[in-house]
Amino acid sequence: MLKVGFIGLGTMGFPIAGHISKSYQTLVFNRTTNKSQKWTSEFEGETCESVKDLALKSKVIFLCLSEDRDIEEVVLGSDGILEHINEGTIVVDHSTTSVDTATLISKEILKKDSIFLDAPVSGGEAGAQNGSLSVMIGGDNSAYKQISPILDCYSAFHKYMGPSGNGQLTKMINQICIAGLIQALAEAASFAKKSGISSKEVLDVISRGAAQSWQMENRWESMIDDEYDFGFAVDLMVKDLEIVSKFSKKIGANISTTEVIKSYYKELQNMGAGRLDTSSLLKRLDEKDN
Repeated sequence: MLKVGFIGLGTMGFPIAGHISKSYQTLVFNRTTNKSQKWTSEFEGETCESVKDLALKSKVIFLCLSEDRDIEEVVLGSDGILEHINEGTIVVDHSTTSVDTATLISKEILKKDSIFLDAPVSGGEAGAQNGSLSVMIGGDNSAYKQISPILDCYSAFHKYMGPSGNGQLTKMINQICIAGLIQALAEAASFAKKSGISSKEVLDVISRGAAQSWQMENRWESMIDDEYDFGFAVDLMVKDLEIVSKFSKKIGANISTTEVIKSYYKELQNMGAGRLDTSSLLKRLDEKDN
């Protein structure tokens, strides 16, 4: 049976690895060991004591970490994946990183006769739990086809986007769209509250027309109820938008609206709201009104 390794059991990785374990023999590693123990108490699988142990035992390795430096440490660092990888291994990175990191790691892993796919995801915590994520893949197309059955375990849609880095480029575009949508939704929700009209009635109408979006259907009511202790954290969105900012300067793209919204998220961080869901942009408007 194919052995699948999974490194990073955070908000997204924990349920993704759980879905995989229902169809494949799954080995997990997390730097915080109690998360690995919690995972094995809920799912069938094996806990590895180190990245080395996991790399030696796996033919496909999934990563789901927070930042570029985390990926570089786990893959390129001492006793990392690169040092112990088996020939022919496919490494799939679900983290959101820079294009530079994705292309660098791809080149290094290729030297070991293995393949690296940058494969960021969209759909948030709910999508990971429900197995309905969207996955955008950059790298070797044949390797993507090989691991597609595993992606089917936890995604509603996945698509090959081209060479290494293109998965991350697609995710950047995704985050630009989301940032704009959430700010518009926050302003609309604030407007609705101030106007005195029933927000729930408004949602019932406009969510059936051209204004409809995933964010509207999944975040409008929780925003109105001032509930933000879940979902995709503000801190992570700021990290993602910083990646977008740097790359936009490199290619000369105008993302002026996104830059403004990034500054709003930084305001939320300064308010101590960095761990709240990204829909807390409404909270920022409410605070400014008080």
